[in-house]
Amino acid sequence: MMDDIERLQKTLDYKRRRPSYSAVSLGEVAQKLLAERIAPQQAKFSQVDDLWHALLPAELQEHCEIVGISGGQLDVQVDSPSYVYELQMCSSELLAELQRHCPRVRLTRIKFTVA
Repeated sequence: MMDDIERLQKTLDYKRRRPSYSAVSLGEVAQKLLAERIAPQQAKFSQVDDLWHALLPAELQEHCEIVGISGGQLDVQVDSPSYVYELQMCSSELLAELQRHCPRVRLTRIKFTVA
């Protein structure tokens, strides 16, 4: 059985080995987050947005907006049910082109919602 002195020594050794943490400014954390996580995602998804606008006729572009990409789903907000119908009619072609030109995004479906 370990005596009290050994136990105290092990506790002190543990505290010495424990990593010390230093204060970091919020700006540094935000900059690191932007550089490591947000910028690469933004670059990947901006390609989808650019291609989306290149594929759609100007009339449809005015009535819809990409609002998110998550889990392989492209979420598009549309201002009228009639435009949702038009977009649904060409959604398989749009999805195929997006998948072909933006394979890293791994889109599997497009979801249209009326705003």
